[in-house]
Amino acid sequence: MKIDLNADVGEGFGAYEWGSDDILLQTVSSANIACGFHAGDPHTMRKAVEACLAAGTAIGAHPGLPDRLGFGRREMAVSSEEAGDIVLYQIGALQGFVNALGGRLRHVKLHGALYHMAAKEEELALSVAGAVHALDPQLLLYGLPGSRLAEAALKLGLRYVAEGFTDRAYAEDGSLVPRRQPGAVLERTEEMVSQALSLARRGRFETLCVHGDTPQAAEHARKIAESLRAAGIAIAPPEATKTEFVE
Repeated sequence: MKIDLNADVGEGFGAYEWGSDDILLQTVSSANIACGFHAGDPHTMRKAVEACLAAGTAIGAHPGLPDRLGFGRREMAVSSEEAGDIVLYQIGALQGFVNALGGRLRHVKLHGALYHMAAKEEELALSVAGAVHALDPQLLLYGLPGSRLAEAALKLGLRYVAEGFTDRAYAEDGSLVPRRQPGAVLERTEEMVSQALSLARRGRFETLCVHGDTPQAAEHARKIAESLRAAGIAIAPPEATKTEFVE
């Protein structure tokens, strides 16, 4: 059994650095690089791609809404057409850096509010998935299992990778607890390790996320990776075709 461990990186911009990306990239198997709207800038994007290539980490685009002040975590009244354009613009920009540096863009994972909007809104999901498919139908698309985005990916023939979160609390119905509620973000390493093992063993998820902006994210990721391997679960990027898990 194997599972992908992904992290959001490159979320600084200008004179501001955020997180410990270089350390984090030594542990995770996939990285989602901010593309300049919610965070990141051209220089930061290039450095993040270089760091991923040096670490041998699979490279993904992490497009979000144009909302630096809210870090892309506030919903905006964008149309489905605008959402598709926003996504295409950002992943195209990152793909330029990846190609120029001799790498390969492997996947796309939406950020923050856009991630959740695409999970719930059918037309927006179709527009976003359509933008990804139009740029490169071989790109993998990460997202919540059983979502509108998953349905859109299936309809268009995109490879969809169901994602679980090691550092977010889940409600009884399986949805993520909204960040504004107390306890929505797990803070203790042992909690994250326990959740990662539980999610990995369910067989529903192919990738697990460690948020790069979480305090001590690199240490959390290291402990999670150690625990997964100790449980006999290998860590590797998703294959081009779906892996069938055994419960």
